[in-house]
Amino acid sequence: MMRYVLDASAVLAVLNGEPGADFVNDRLSESALSVVNAVEVGTRLVDAGMTPAAAREAISLLGLETIPFDAGLAHLAVDLRPLTAAAGLSLADRACLGTAIRHNAIALTSDTAWSRVDAGCSVEQIR
Repeated sequence: MMRYVLDASAVLAVLNGEPGADFVNDRLSESALSVVNAVEVGTRLVDAGMTPAAAREAISLLGLETIPFDAGLAHLAVDLRPLTAAAGLSLADRACLGTAIRHNAIALTSDTAWSRVDAGCSVEQIR
């Protein structure tokens, strides 16, 4: 059962052993990841020196369900823009929030800017 949707920062905390990793690890079995956030995680891992294949493998080892980004989620991400622009939330941030809204889940992030936004879902800080 999906209870949490992970922002890229939450996944990277686990993969990089950063603060908050234990908090996320305790919730992995009940978590999912938007495909948009999977791209962001993979991109950051490649930028840090991993091969694309190694980045894909690192993400897949977490065993997360990857949620497709369909037209409905695209519309939701656009709808969230006016609510999130002042806080500086990105497309990937809005993809995570939209996925959490759609699935009535809690979004997990390390981005403190999310606490300034009432996007229509619960948000928990990992650290």
